[in-house]
Amino acid sequence: MDNVIVNSVLSLGAMGLLFGAGLAYASQKFAVEVDPKAEAINDALPGANCGGCGLPGCGALAQAIAKGEAPVNACPVGGAAAAEAIAGIMGVSADAGEKKVARVICKGTCESAKDKAQYQGISDCKAAVLANSGAKSCQYGCLGLGTCEKVCAFGAIYMKDGIAHIDKDKCVACGKCIEACPKAVIDWVPYKQEVVVDCNSKEFGKAVKDKCSVGCIGCGICAKVCPFDAITIENKLAKIDYEKCKQCYKCVVKCPTGAISGNVEKAEKIKKAMKAKEERDKEKAKEEAAKA
Repeated sequence: MDNVIVNSVLSLGAMGLLFGAGLAYASQKFAVEVDPKAEAINDALPGANCGGCGLPGCGALAQAIAKGEAPVNACPVGGAAAAEAIAGIMGVSADAGEKKVARVICKGTCESAKDKAQYQGISDCKAAVLANSGAKSCQYGCLGLGTCEKVCAFGAIYMKDGIAHIDKDKCVACGKCIEACPKAVIDWVPYKQEVVVDCNSKEFGKAVKDKCSVGCIGCGICAKVCPFDAITIENKLAKIDYEKCKQCYKCVVKCPTGAISGNVEKAEKIKKAMKAKEERDKEKAKEEAAKA
């Protein structure tokens, strides 16, 4: 009986030793080398795994940065803080730049934009586009059926007055809404940018006015009043160069349709100041004419 117990213990011990040696060998033979930089970078990332960087997740981005295949500021969620931390790990400059957020480039609400038909179907913009480009008369406008809202994992998008709105303080710039919008009406805008041409139409002025009361008619007034040459007319649509724009609000005040958006209170103050200056200039011109 004792021999049986001893033999069993010895057999189990030998098997354990054999399996242990096998596992030790396998762990060395098939070991996957982990870059310590990639691990440190992964720890510096927020861990959202949103895919906003264009890669499957934070782990993949960490590997790409460690290999030099992605910039240190590639994570839109982590922002400047993560970029600086990763730059320290990589021994380079962060150069984070200004944060950008998604914005719906359309003001065609239920009141301002006309419908060409009544849409009855799935509450999805991609589905509505298949039915004669949607219900709105303007083929470039937001359909307001919430496809972008559904793909936003951060609750930054909501529907109001028939169009989508984006809370820039909640937006992490993952880009999912831009990819999902079938009308390509969502675009990147610098976080601090207040002055924006909120129209996406490429039609002539009369056609725009017939379909939407707040659309850009390509009149060029904004480009003429801009003292910084920040505005150009491209494809019958005003475009602002955000690097040149100083947000003087002259274009906001002078836009005849209100297609250029900005802070309402600031726009009113500047409008009053511009009007007062125009009156002073008129009086001065009269005085000079009288002297002549």
